[in-house]
Amino acid sequence: MSSANSVLIFGAHPDDIEFGCGGVIKIETKNGRKAHFVVTSKGEAGTSGTPETRVAESKKAAEILGATIEFIEFEGDSHLEMKVEHTIKLAEIIRREQPSTVLAPTCVENQHPDHARLGKLVRDAARLARYGGLKELLALKAHAIEQLLFYAVTPEAVPRDVTSILIDISEPDVLNAWTDAMKAHASQASTRNYLEMQLTRARLLGAQAGLEHAIALYPNDPLIFDSLSQTGKGARRF
Repeated sequence: MSSANSVLIFGAHPDDIEFGCGGVIKIETKNGRKAHFVVTSKGEAGTSGTPETRVAESKKAAEILGATIEFIEFEGDSHLEMKVEHTIKLAEIIRREQPSTVLAPTCVENQHPDHARLGKLVRDAARLARYGGLKELLALKAHAIEQLLFYAVTPEAVPRDVTSILIDISEPDVLNAWTDAMKAHASQASTRNYLEMQLTRARLLGAQAGLEHAIALYPNDPLIFDSLSQTGKGARRF
């Protein structure tokens, strides 16, 4: 597996990845990068939809975005705990997949607690995956990712002290695929209009940057560029 062509995305619940950064994933797969979803619950505590329904919806959404998906068992929806064994399990997945880029929910506290906890677990796992002497992971080659980026599932999850990077998702095929992937989670649309909330957020971010739609990601570490020509353009339009 080529690490340069692999993106690994973690979500706490069956719809988090799609709602939080689905448009970004579609761009990556459209450009030939492998994308793999890892979801740490089946939405057992959700108000709407059975775990079986939500898993099926997630598989359909991942297919629309061109990604593969797996579910792993921790404590279940709304019961995620901060445990070393969870960190090591996530580090094992990072070593197995050998991604260049990892995405996870932000670590901001004022959101679903599973989101913030998973963000912290992934952050720690990305560090442990580098350590060649960790006895629980000796069967897999140590791996250092290039970027750890966080996504905000809800407005409350946006970090206030991190400068975002904006990904332009305005291309119709990208935007349509993202919309269809969110629509695949029909069980969740029965209680709240999550689809319109995410599209509105993307329109507002886009308007600020002179784009139709954009999704914000938040780097864990300073990004390194070989040249100013790689830095794109600034988002200030007002």
